[in-house]
Amino acid sequence: MFETIIIPALIFAGVGLLAGVLLTIFSKIFAVETDERFEPINDALPQANCGACGYAGCSDYANAVLAGAEVNKCIPGGKKSADAIAEIMGVAAGEVESMVAFVRCDGSAGNTEAKYSFDGTQSCAAANRFYNGSEVCKFSCLGFGDCAKACPEDAITVKDRLARIDRAKCIGCGICSKVCPDHLIVIKPRKNHVDVACSSCAGGKETRSICKAGCIACKICEKKCPNDAIHVIDNVARIDYEKCTSCGICVAACPRKVIRDCNQPMAEVKTEAEPEKKTEE
Repeated sequence: MFETIIIPALIFAGVGLLAGVLLTIFSKIFAVETDERFEPINDALPQANCGACGYAGCSDYANAVLAGAEVNKCIPGGKKSADAIAEIMGVAAGEVESMVAFVRCDGSAGNTEAKYSFDGTQSCAAANRFYNGSEVCKFSCLGFGDCAKACPEDAITVKDRLARIDRAKCIGCGICSKVCPDHLIVIKPRKNHVDVACSSCAGGKETRSICKAGCIACKICEKKCPNDAIHVIDNVARIDYEKCTSCGICVAACPRKVIRDCNQPMAEVKTEAEPEKKTEE
């Protein structure tokens, strides 16, 4: 009886001891050394995991920095993160351009109409699967707030079927831009505060008939711009941020008030005005 209990127990204990010794040896041989700077760098990042830096997430970017990547790629973290990481790495931080989200649409309930009432899952992604959404303008904000739900900073609200960005809260992470099914939200340099609140490529006549706040491709802004920074492409005005000085000439010239200064509050309803008669320069 004694032998039948003790011997198996000793064998089991011996096998366990041998396995423990082998595991300890192998862990030393195959150990992956970690850089002690990883944790401080990772802690200096905002943990938004937005991918704005070009990497999969904050930890991936932290590893990239250790491998030689630039320390100023975190847009949400801005200068604060760049300075902290630069100090850890013993390098210069460099400049960090502040970015902000902008909704290229002003098709609120007062400017356009819904073509049907969508009673399915209340999300932009779901509504977009049915005839390009519930709005008359297929390029319009659907207003179900997928962007607002995804925003980590509570910087987006939906009012009158239109997403609106709180520039003071926005950190430029780009998460809202990724979830918008119609790609109406762009991430742009904060210093360039002039932009076009429209994405309609339908053409002037059609846009005029369905939206009070749509670009009709009249090209007045294009002619007025002193820096050649704005051009009508696919029936909608687009601004070249590298050329734009935010002078505001296009804002004043736009007959439909589609081009706006983002530092000014958005009007609830815009009134339509006829474009000035085209004349030869």
